[in-house]
Amino acid sequence: MNMKAEAIKNIITIGTSAGGFSAIAKLVASFKQDLDAAVFIVIHLSGNSNSEIVLKGIQKHTQLKCRVAEDQQEIQNRTIYLAKADHHLLLTKGRILVTKGAFENHWRPAIDVLFRSAAAAYGSCVTGIILTGLLDDGVSGMFAIKRSGGLCIVQDPAEAEFPDMPNSVLNAMEVDYKVAVNEIGHILTDRFSHTVCVKKEVPADVKLEAEITRRMTTSMKDLTKLGEFSHLTCPECGGTMVKIANDAVPRYRCYTGHSFTERIFEDQQLKGIEDSVWVAIRMMEERKNLLMNMSRPDPADRNSRAHAI
Repeated sequence: MNMKAEAIKNIITIGTSAGGFSAIAKLVASFKQDLDAAVFIVIHLSGNSNSEIVLKGIQKHTQLKCRVAEDQQEIQNRTIYLAKADHHLLLTKGRILVTKGAFENHWRPAIDVLFRSAAAAYGSCVTGIILTGLLDDGVSGMFAIKRSGGLCIVQDPAEAEFPDMPNSVLNAMEVDYKVAVNEIGHILTDRFSHTVCVKKEVPADVKLEAEITRRMTTSMKDLTKLGEFSHLTCPECGGTMVKIANDAVPRYRCYTGHSFTERIFEDQQLKGIEDSVWVAIRMMEERKNLLMNMSRPDPADRNSRAHAI
């Protein structure tokens, strides 16, 4: 491994969704220029969003160098990396991976993917931060960071524009800090100045799931190491789903790589039911129109009968 990769001592991972841009702007403005860490951000954006425009907006609020993450890019200290729209952002030791893998929690990029891969690669040297947002993407990834010995910080829900994501983490586990966004920078500066992360063994299932996501493929044998097969099918592809055994919230993963917390799984099921209802309505309307057409005499038949008379 090269010297630059060895020099990375701290990893900060940040996840946010609705209301996230203003929270991110406030957070990065609190980072000092000599912040002893590399920073990685996942914001839930639509697949056709322009990542460069979002990056420029973030760069206005910080003196740290900001980049859109690229595949196989070497991780550099004092740099902020933004996940590219419609791509997962993963970390390995010293390098970034950018993939078009299966959606997790119906998102790509997904917060859980970044957090889990960071925990697998850097263990107790990772700080996870969850900001404003809806539903609960990020809970599983934050739990992976916690189990790997990392630091867990959540924006105070009372301050968050959309408190759903912070509350989901707080309801699922104990965190190290629940604070206003403008306090987080001070906490990190103090921690990195006075504390050196102590190596801790990363749980085998965290490593395995991060590896499955990195490979974008899996086997039945690997899935059974993560949990037991359920009677549910994936709302994305119809594959059989495994219920993950060790997690802060009930969560399911299918053979092709889609993953859902139980809450988001229910949301996707309801959407599927609604889609099916509209398909059924369309088919009934088409059948009604067909039967009405069949009940009308054919003009050619009327003409032939007229000639016969």
